[in-house]
Amino acid sequence: MIHPRILVDVRNINMSTTLLGHAMSTPILVAPTSMHKLAHPEGEVATARAAAACNILMALSYSASCTMEEVASSCDAVRFYQLYVYKRRDVTAGIVKRAESNGYKAIVLTVDTPRLGKREADIKNKMIVPKVPNFELVPVDIDSKTQEKGSGVEAFAYETLDSSLNWKDIEWLKSITHLPILIKGVLTAEDARKAVEAGVSGIVVSNHGARQLDHSPAPISVLEEIVCAVSKAVPVLVDGGIRRGTDVFKALALGADAVMIGRPVIFGLAAHGEKGVRRVIEMLKNELELTMALAGCPCVKDITRNHVKTLGDRRRSLM
Repeated sequence: MIHPRILVDVRNINMSTTLLGHAMSTPILVAPTSMHKLAHPEGEVATARAAAACNILMALSYSASCTMEEVASSCDAVRFYQLYVYKRRDVTAGIVKRAESNGYKAIVLTVDTPRLGKREADIKNKMIVPKVPNFELVPVDIDSKTQEKGSGVEAFAYETLDSSLNWKDIEWLKSITHLPILIKGVLTAEDARKAVEAGVSGIVVSNHGARQLDHSPAPISVLEEIVCAVSKAVPVLVDGGIRRGTDVFKALALGADAVMIGRPVIFGLAAHGEKGVRRVIEMLKNELELTMALAGCPCVKDITRNHVKTLGDRRRSLM
């Protein structure tokens, strides 16, 4: 529940914030999501333009249907780049160098996919790996018979993703880039502390859209313990289930520095392209502004833990 404070001057609401030194109009980022051209012909270029128009950051997925060069040249904005570490380290290193040369400001390393989770819908629908530009850079041979047996995405992941990835590899990744590294897929306080010790620049609390490990916790349910474990050493972001401005507010109150949105962006893109994505972002911004006003928080920094009560808080109050 949100616990509002009354009789606060909220004539002027300031939602602006910074992340890794980059200014944003609101603590909302576009999460890395795959293959936007499945939703709209302009794909990630339309999404990037919408994010830039709304002055928010976007993390481009490695499995995007537009190249990082196309997105980088589409508009002037701050962007991050998401990737995995592949079995062939030279491929990973090459991608990182391309991101640097194209002006991306940070690397978002997804770490929750040593293997692909059981995605029954993909298997049932015999999902294939669409022809997208960046996949062509990862050498893998998946024949049509293999794809016909089930999910081609699963076969692609098995052939390319490095299941031996461990904390030592964070040091390797840091050694090949000057960009800050955020790791995405943290769900425990223990791993959050290890991430800080490994020298990452940020953490994304995420369960991969609930598509990896069944029965893994909702990110919002473990956010506070991770924030406490990190103790402000690095920024903490969270994704998963952010649908309204009130959701953004609750995440900020529990200690997140910003939130990432994925599916809502795709919904807007499918409906009306760039305009649809802008509309989704504007709706969230307007709802957050209203929530901040009604809760008595003129600035983002005014949103504190005292502004929300969790189920755990209620239980403890009854003991």
